[in-house]
Amino acid sequence: MKDFIKIPDKRRVLLKKNEKMKETIEKMTGTKIEINDGMSIEGETLKVYQTKQVLKAFGRGFDVNDSLYLLEDEYGLEVINLTEFVKSRERLKTLKGRIIGTGGKTKEYIEKFTDVKLSVLDKTVSIIGYWKKINIAREAVMKIIRGCTHQTLYRWLEQQSVKEKW
Repeated sequence: MKDFIKIPDKRRVLLKKNEKMKETIEKMTGTKIEINDGMSIEGETLKVYQTKQVLKAFGRGFDVNDSLYLLEDEYGLEVINLTEFVKSRERLKTLKGRIIGTGGKTKEYIEKFTDVKLSVLDKTVSIIGYWKKINIAREAVMKIIRGCTHQTLYRWLEQQSVKEKW
């Protein structure tokens, strides 16, 4: 089977320049990746689907190692499009800043208390993790989008981790 995926140009160029990253993905997925204007993937149907998920995560700002977690069935990828919640560039910039937090504190807090990886890139927030934990991380991001204070979010995350006994 052969399929195609388009990822942001700067991420595609990064993958094209670093042959080792591409080879790592090919080796771990058992597929062949060709990088041109887009990206083509060739291999068995399931492997091609998994490779598309890995490349989608890479395109959303994750490093290759974090993206490869998606080869495991219990891991998933969630992409939240921030343009669904804000219209202006200034508001988007402010919202991304709130999600990341001062010095990256809020992003780190969400990652720590939900055991996920978070990437804030362009107009999206992406989450890689176990499905159940992705749901809690998504809810944390949504709380920030809805205007929740950081202190309230931190308390909520701590309560969730105690409730779930992580």
